[in-house]
Amino acid sequence: MRQRTEYPRPQFQREDWLSLNGEWEFAFDDEGEGLAKGYDTGRVPLPLKINVPFSYQYPASGIGDPSVHPCVWYRRTFEAKGNRHALLSFNGADYKTDVWVNDKHAASHEGGYTPFTADITRLLRQGTNTIVVRCFDPLDPVLPRGKQSWTGDRFACWYIPNTGLWQSVWIDWVGEDAILSHTLFPDLDTFSVSGEIVTAGVADEAEICVSFRGEEIKKVRFSLDGRHTRYSFKLKEPNSVDPDYTWRPGHPVLFGAKFRLFKGGKPVDAAASRFGFRKIKTDGNTVVLNSEPLYERLILDQGYWEESGITPPSTEAIKKDILLAMSMGFNGARKHQKFEDPYFYYYADELGFLTWCEMPSAYEFCAEEEGRIASEWAAIVREASVFASVIAYVPLNESWGARNIASDGAQQNFARSLYYATKALDPTRLVSTNDGWESPDATDLLGLHDYAFDSSAFAEKYRADRYDGFYRKGRRMMAEGCAYRGQPVLLTEFGGIAMTAETKDGNWGYNDGAKDEEAFFARYGELIRGIYAHPELRGFCYTQLTDVQQEVNGLLYPDRTPKFDCERLKRITEGKE
Repeated sequence: MRQRTEYPRPQFQREDWLSLNGEWEFAFDDEGEGLAKGYDTGRVPLPLKINVPFSYQYPASGIGDPSVHPCVWYRRTFEAKGNRHALLSFNGADYKTDVWVNDKHAASHEGGYTPFTADITRLLRQGTNTIVVRCFDPLDPVLPRGKQSWTGDRFACWYIPNTGLWQSVWIDWVGEDAILSHTLFPDLDTFSVSGEIVTAGVADEAEICVSFRGEEIKKVRFSLDGRHTRYSFKLKEPNSVDPDYTWRPGHPVLFGAKFRLFKGGKPVDAAASRFGFRKIKTDGNTVVLNSEPLYERLILDQGYWEESGITPPSTEAIKKDILLAMSMGFNGARKHQKFEDPYFYYYADELGFLTWCEMPSAYEFCAEEEGRIASEWAAIVREASVFASVIAYVPLNESWGARNIASDGAQQNFARSLYYATKALDPTRLVSTNDGWESPDATDLLGLHDYAFDSSAFAEKYRADRYDGFYRKGRRMMAEGCAYRGQPVLLTEFGGIAMTAETKDGNWGYNDGAKDEEAFFARYGELIRGIYAHPELRGFCYTQLTDVQQEVNGLLYPDRTPKFDCERLKRITEGKE
């Protein structure tokens, strides 16, 4: 049985913890009778076994049943640890989750892609303790779903869903207080660091130690202002003879940050993090990373595996995906319709690989959808903001969940609200507000999607003087009443080339008909050269990294075997062939 045994939150690692991954008891509850049957008490054994954190729909769970079961239950036991306080954490549970510990309700959470933590110390007893989890994930298009089908079947570019626990579960053992969340924003211009830490309000002091290449270079200790405390401190600025401390592709320089918490001088919590100094901005129609123009060569990455759906089978599998993308000449990924396992961003930081962070879409515009997207997106941005590799956010994709945004003022205002909320939470990244088309005026980037067979019309179609009134297959580039303001333009979806032999039995690609490898390279090369030749495009994102279920336009097969010669792909992707 495959298991995930690594510490689940790599960007804030504690030393004293207990993994709750592995075998749990499990039950389907199609009739919603679990409470009546006493499942929540923890005293009723459940009939099935499941391998957490893999969803029941996929083989890695040990079940592999793709049919629809909107309500599921989990149960397992664990041993308490002395007098230590216990923080129970979930990295991802889809969609509405309730947790009981020893017959007492411990937590509720809504949102399929965001982590949550509950202090369960008061609910524990000496010896064996029981955790019960219920997840409710109906086929409701109002819920943020990403690429998970809401019809009960996979169709078009939507796939078999993932229900319930799909990321790691664990307990951190801490003292009387703990850092419950934190932000960390490096400022390259001032060579300073600022952010906020949130605690339970018991501790009275905190300390942050910054290290570089194993050597401590700064220690700051400060009093706390209750539960929420903002901090800011400056490091010694490098001079002209110092090494380059900036983070960028090919140069992933990272600093360590050790957080400690104290009560009355006694340490009660400690966790290790890290960060990179880099600055992403726009200068006219150019994206600038640190002080140099950035040309983005991104790959669209949906993060699906055959055996485990949206759950990466291992951290090694995540790292392998990034290394494979780099071997094909890409310097970053647009993580599409998914907030990924934190190890993806962690390894992207470590390897110098750019990432775009995207909100998983809902698909029915209404007040309920607006509230759910706004809430979950805020939590995603807070989590993503601690990773140096994240340079851009995408709150909406192709008007999904806001189908009338081209002309509907309410939907345009919703998009604007997401842009400004994102900038309020994290002013250090760029935002492509509605990537693809029908962009509102509040956006830092203009991301265009075009699955043309070749690039012959790019020069005519993509001109700044045409964006305000230009239509691409019935979709305006700018929403009505919104004007292009000279933002950088990137072709953020294109290609999607499938091999003719693969497009059968319902399988498809956006751009069919490459009969063999040479035909693929001819078309791929023509598209890439056409983009590089365009004077106004500042980068691209090719669709896509891997085949995903019925969508077979990946550069890799689902098992990550390359379809094509990676060296040749690299030369073409980098504009060298």
